[in-house]
Order: sequence, then C-alpha cells, then structure tokens
Amino acid sequence: MALILILPGLLSSGCGGRTPRESSPKKAAHAKPAKLSEKLDKNGTTIVVGNTKAPVTVHLYEDPRCPVCQEFEVTGGGPALRVMTQRGEAKTEYTLASFLDQRAGGGGSKRAVNALRAALEGGKFAEYHAVLYRYQPAEAVDGYTDALLLKLAGKVAGLRGPAFDSAVKTMRYREFVERSERAYERAGGDDPRGPGTPTAVVNGLQVPEQYYGVLFDRRLFTQFLKAIRNQPGQWSL
Repeated sequence: MALILILPGLLSSGCGGRTPRESSPKKAAHAKPAKLSEKLDKNGTTIVVGNTKAPVTVHLYEDPRCPVCQEFEVTGGGPALRVMTQRGEAKTEYTLASFLDQRAGGGGSKRAVNALRAALEGGKFAEYHAVLYRYQPAEAVDGYTDALLLKLAGKVAGLRGPAFDSAVKTMRYREFVERSERAYERAGGDDPRGPGTPTAVVNGLQVPEQYYGVLFDRRLFTQFLKAIRNQPGQWSL
C-alpha cells in the first residue's frame, strides 16, 4: 500500500497557479535553527541544508513573497521539517523563485532571494530563511527592501558585515536569482509558470494536489516524513 494513503484529503492553496488564501497565517514564535551543513548544489541553483546522507530528502519550491509559503514555514510543516533536518533524519533542498515580482509588482522576491544567497556564503542561510518568513511583509506591499533585508539580517548573529551588506545593496547574486527562477519554471513541466509555491518533492516524488493540505498540518507532515524514513520503498503515487 502506498504511504500516501495514510494522508487525509486535506486541501489548501498556494501561490503560482493556485488560489491564494484570503487570510494571513497566525505567526508562531521564532526559534533559532541549529547549525546545519549548507551548500549550493553543483547544479548552481539548489540550496541543500542538512546531512546529505539523510534517508529523506524534501525539495521545496518557494517564493519569498508567497504568503502560503509563510504559512508552511511558520505554522505548518516547516518547523517539523527543520527539526528532522537538525536531527539528520531529513535534508531540505530549496529552489527559490521570484515570479511574484512580475505578478504583484516590484522587486522584493528578487532582492530576498539575492539576500538568501548572500547568507549562504556566510553559512547563515537556514537561520536567515526562517527569519525572512517569520517577518514576511504583505505580498502586495513589496516590502522586502534593502533596508528591511539588512534589518532582519541583524536578527541572525554574525550575518551582518561588509560582504553581506554589499551583496544585498548591489544585488551581487542577480545571476543566481535569474537561474533559480528558470529552474523553478522548468520544474513545472508542461506548465511554464512552474509548479506553484510551496511545492514539496519528497524523495523524488511531488506531493500531489489532493494531499497538499498535509504540508500545513505539522503533526501529519511529521508522521508522513517518518513513515517514508521507516518504509522508503512504500512511498509511491
């Protein structure tokens, strides 16, 4: 029996091809992530966090301005995934999109992705990523300005400095931002808009739309990932 059958048919919505939620999520208390291995994959766009030999790999497609990504990261399955990543039970991979800039106007997604790439250089990606979603501005406001990105970086010990600040102000990683968006779009297959955000691909299989809601239930998402860890051969669609 496929493990997907343990999941109830919970439905949710997302950004990019899905209908956005009408209300913003209740924000949970921010917890500083433990120190984790962080690196840029050889493909040049995937950011890998955690033990590369972990039995469960969760590849996330996110846009920093997406409010449903915030729901996942702050009150949904994101905190559970961080715990499992810290324990070495899972590793998390990120493809960072920026399509919401074109859709909603402005450049906040691109600036945030650039800043996240700069944080990776200092080994602070996971911590900064958590902070950006914890304090995410409203999608329509385009609030990820250089000033806010630097202010939020101040909440991550050791991140601010001449190199990071300059990278934020000059969009040093603009090329990375553009490549990442293209990688996101390619992941959509026949849909050139991309797969939608957030999208989770677990051990190579995308969590299907009819079970999308499990991403936003911390308990169920934990059970789901642990079941895959314990019975990897049973995870199929």
